[in-house]
Amino acid sequence: MQRRTPPGEGSRAALPEQRTALSGRIPLAVVVVDGDGLVSHWSTGARKLFGRAREEAVGRPAVDLLPVSGALGEEPGQDGPEAPAGADLDVTLSGAIPYPTAGRARLNQGPAPDPGGLPADVLWWAYPLVGPGPERLLVLAADAALVHGEDDAPPGESERIAPGFALHTEFPGADGLAKRLPEILPSMSVAESGRIVSQVLELGYPVLEISRHDRVPVTPDWGVPRREERSALRRRAAREAGVEPRGTASEELEPDLEYAAVRERLEFLNEVSGRIGTSLDLTRTIREVCAAVVPRFTDVAGTYLREQVLAGEGFPDGPPDVTTMWYRAALEHTDEPGRWDDVVPVGESMPFPEHTPFFQCMTSGQPVLVPRITEPMGEAIASQFEKRDIRPLITGRSMLVVPLKARNVVLGFMILLRHGERPPFNDMDRVTGAELAARAGLVLDNARMYTYQENVADTLQDSMLPQITPRMPGCDVATRYLPGTRLGRVGGDWFDTIKLPGSRLALVVGDVMGHGLNAAAMMGQLRTAVQTMAALDMPPAQLLRNLDDLAQRLGEHYLATCLYAVYDPIRSELHIANAGHIPPVLVRAEDGRSELLDVPTGAPIGIGGVPFETVRVAVGPGDRLVLCTDGLVEVRGQDIGAGLAALCESAAHPAASMDDACDTIIRALNPPGGRKDDVALLMARLNGIPREDVVSWQLALDPREVGRARILTRGALERWGLDEAAEAAELMVGEVVTNAVRHAHSRHVELRLVRTDALLCEVSDDDHAVPVLVGAGPEDESGRGLRIVSRLAREWGASRTAQGKTVWFEQALPWRRTAGRCGVPAGART
Repeated sequence: MQRRTPPGEGSRAALPEQRTALSGRIPLAVVVVDGDGLVSHWSTGARKLFGRAREEAVGRPAVDLLPVSGALGEEPGQDGPEAPAGADLDVTLSGAIPYPTAGRARLNQGPAPDPGGLPADVLWWAYPLVGPGPERLLVLAADAALVHGEDDAPPGESERIAPGFALHTEFPGADGLAKRLPEILPSMSVAESGRIVSQVLELGYPVLEISRHDRVPVTPDWGVPRREERSALRRRAAREAGVEPRGTASEELEPDLEYAAVRERLEFLNEVSGRIGTSLDLTRTIREVCAAVVPRFTDVAGTYLREQVLAGEGFPDGPPDVTTMWYRAALEHTDEPGRWDDVVPVGESMPFPEHTPFFQCMTSGQPVLVPRITEPMGEAIASQFEKRDIRPLITGRSMLVVPLKARNVVLGFMILLRHGERPPFNDMDRVTGAELAARAGLVLDNARMYTYQENVADTLQDSMLPQITPRMPGCDVATRYLPGTRLGRVGGDWFDTIKLPGSRLALVVGDVMGHGLNAAAMMGQLRTAVQTMAALDMPPAQLLRNLDDLAQRLGEHYLATCLYAVYDPIRSELHIANAGHIPPVLVRAEDGRSELLDVPTGAPIGIGGVPFETVRVAVGPGDRLVLCTDGLVEVRGQDIGAGLAALCESAAHPAASMDDACDTIIRALNPPGGRKDDVALLMARLNGIPREDVVSWQLALDPREVGRARILTRGALERWGLDEAAEAAELMVGEVVTNAVRHAHSRHVELRLVRTDALLCEVSDDDHAVPVLVGAGPEDESGRGLRIVSRLAREWGASRTAQGKTVWFEQALPWRRTAGRCGVPAGART
């Protein structure tokens, strides 16, 4: 029988005659610890339990005041229940353990020490707190002496009391329990109190788990005669003895112990099935499986999984072997806190050697039952492990090892141990454990597959999102991508930046309608198409028109929104076209004012037959352009205008850097409960390129112009103080101009040099054939020019334009000479 009692501060303990009630009250000590490990709240109950006044406690380190073994950790080098605590306080406060913990501890001090000098018995619950505010840990504690204990148990019964957690809805009057919970919290605002209460209710209501084991006769195995057979045997024996057999009515009143045992196990399995699998989170599922069987079915439960299961990966076919690494994922027990932590810590990976029950279970896929681990058997098992001695933990206990299987694949196994005073595991327990493991294995496999699909989706999403260079000529860029919280988080949101001829930059944000792998695949196709058409230097409206035609050819379900902007840092202007996307936000550097740009919305990509329009917007140095997808501004039940207004307000907030500005927007527009849709955010600071850093010339279609181009290049670099780069620049300019003069038809050749953190050279002509690298033999007279450029330039390329083509290259410059230009701080390496 298991009984759960939710405690509450400021009320008397349940009387012995009230032990069968489903709820009761005991006085609670309430302590709140802040992020620095200092006590920020010390209740009256804490003063009574720990013997310190509030003035002595508040502001002092919690590790000095809460000697609760296991709640905040133990000092290294000290053992036993009386060791002071505190070594793991920083770990607990940092959120490394995102779930509550509970246990029992012994104290040397208390309000009423035992006359015999025995330490007081304390029950405790510890909740990690997250969110705004200084509170980081909530500790509840109670004197176990006020609760009916084992010493008072009636003859023939054994009772264990342990603190635990449960949903408050499991008890009558759930609303009343939730309303009474704020009474034990410190005086604080309604919002802060509500935040802590909601976390406590979500993590688990504090309860006392009272397990009582009645001594009743049980059948030794499943092979006992059934009711009809036993009745026939009794009637025959009665007739042989000359006694009138008992009637049917008497037989119906006779308790059927076999059926009662089967029914009890079926009820247990049904209860366990309802407690596990509440989430697809693999870590939480593992904890649920262990917590469901302790202490009702076993006293110790350890779960071991293949390392690949935790990582959401696949693993080789066939049974595991001695090289298979097993990860200790969870451990639940009713022993003293900390007893198992040093010997078998959670989080350790290890192989299991042959000739052990564990290896036998994982290779055969069948449960292994050891009714009682004798000393020789304990030594034999312990001898297989070189690192530590496990004999004190297993000797004298009954052990059952059950495999966690799904689809005939062993994912892991559970080690179940019972104390020596409990009845050992029997054949019925083995069958029950096997059924339990089968259900748990299916739940774990579902969580594993979900984790695997998440990893695949994330990998696919990451591979399709570009690696944006944060600093480009005349522009700084920062981006954020946030996956949604729906199942299969992968979505179709994307962003991109594309270099264009003429020192320009294309800024793209798009959103494919729908979620899942299909949306991600469509996003990849559209993004590739945008990059290809941008390389052709199409105007924004024409690019969206061609993208719309492509989407219709790919299929009728290809729908997406897209915003395409081209920034010219020399002319300080934007050219923007919109296909059903939310408008961009422009933050003016001059006065800090933000505005939604008035860009014709157009229709989404894939609708067809709708014209697109390009809008020109003049910008100034330092202006910021913010592009995002609707997942950032849309909230269910709220008009999108409110989200756009919040976007404008948060975008105008001053920030120390572009990354800080992005984070400010993300935090300001984070809806309650998190985002359901994925979000793509691209922010560009439009620094511009000063006129004095740009020079251009027109060259005639005459081979003699090649020498003039070299002279002009050297002169410009000398005026800029870049004499060291002049020789390499002359050589590359001569090769590119030679190619242009040779292949141009009727128009002149244009040479332009742009000084930013690198030297950008662009040579344009009216020939549409893009040059490519070719191999050149010893006797060939051509084919070496671009090879020289590819060796000397940091980067080079060629793009088609409406009038012909542009060949460009970037040359790295001495960083000391370029420091302090184009937004680069003086003395910083670009």
